[in-house]
Amino acid sequence: MTGWSCLVTGAGGFLGQRIISLLVQEKELQEVRALDKAFRPEIKEKLSSTQLLLDACIQASVPFFIYTSSVEVAGPNSYKEIVQNGHEEEHHETIWTASYPYSKKLAEKAVLAANGSTLKNGDNLWTCSLRPMYIYGEGSPVLSGIVSRALRNNGVLENTGKFSVANPVYVGNVAWAHILACRALRDPKKAVSIRGQFYYISDDTPHQSYDELNSTMSKAGGVCLDSRQGLPLFLLYWLAFLLETVSFLLSPIHQYRPPFTRHLLTLSNSVFTFSYKKAQRDLGYKPLYSWEEAKEKTMGWVTSLIEEHRETMKTKSK
Repeated sequence: MTGWSCLVTGAGGFLGQRIISLLVQEKELQEVRALDKAFRPEIKEKLSSTQLLLDACIQASVPFFIYTSSVEVAGPNSYKEIVQNGHEEEHHETIWTASYPYSKKLAEKAVLAANGSTLKNGDNLWTCSLRPMYIYGEGSPVLSGIVSRALRNNGVLENTGKFSVANPVYVGNVAWAHILACRALRDPKKAVSIRGQFYYISDDTPHQSYDELNSTMSKAGGVCLDSRQGLPLFLLYWLAFLLETVSFLLSPIHQYRPPFTRHLLTLSNSVFTFSYKKAQRDLGYKPLYSWEEAKEKTMGWVTSLIEEHRETMKTKSK
């Protein structure tokens, strides 16, 4: 159990930085290696990068592999589908062929299938996968983009997910789940029940729509939701279908990217929540940060972004 080292891929990213900040506090950890490479978005490229890492683990006799998956590998497949407090014993699998959920699904399957593989030194490779909900917190590129668009729209947040019920998870708690998974895999007594398993990772953030979350995090900066009534969801869905058809027809001569897709509309407007009870049971997972702490930290960061933007605009107007 002594003298171990760890490689973190995506180390410079939103989640990767938080994992490293917690890892360096681990006892007997001698070395943290960071890999931060931006792979191209093609599905084959993402899958092959995961397979290359698995092959490297086998050749280098690395005993443990923890994969950061996503709740999107489970769906939702329709905005009419309702999943509340889902769990790992239920079968949920995305049918979307969009790059992100499909590549994540294939990569996770490869990781879990590799569990028990024989390493070069004769030992075994043990794997598990974590499926976090939508991750929010300081440094979130998604939340930053949403706020930036609102500021370009006179401080009005666009309505993109008002029909959803989600259980977002704070980035610090997702990072903590990775640390606990690492500890558990290294513990022979706990590892038996963890090997080859996947876990949904959520926390005690209240179940709410994505629009409500965005509004809560940015209201201190004077940003508010658009009060106008938008198009019905079913009309937006068929409009997305038409835009995707146009994109397909133009693909031989022009790369047209629709402003929204059926997958994005479904993801943003579904009732789709999951429990973390299995992670609590097997990993000893309990959120490191409360909802109030997570909200305060995220709101403070978003407010600083808004104030920075306004100061920049004042400087430009002089």
